[in-house]
Amino acid sequence: MATVTCPTCGAQSQYSPQNPHRPFCSERCKMIDLGAWANERYRVPDNDNNDLTEITNPLEDKQ
Repeated sequence: MATVTCPTCGAQSQYSPQNPHRPFCSERCKMIDLGAWANERYRVPDNDNNDLTEITNPLEDKQ
């Protein structure tokens, strides 16, 4: 049986179908992590510096 470290609290957690909260150790840790995403404490880095106004619709006629 595999164990992993809970991303929220650091406790060892069973990684198996018997743990419905995997990779978290509990529902509480799972909801803490979800709340962090919802509050934008985690962010995916944006390495693309393109301005969205420069994006054109490929279906528009080019003249």
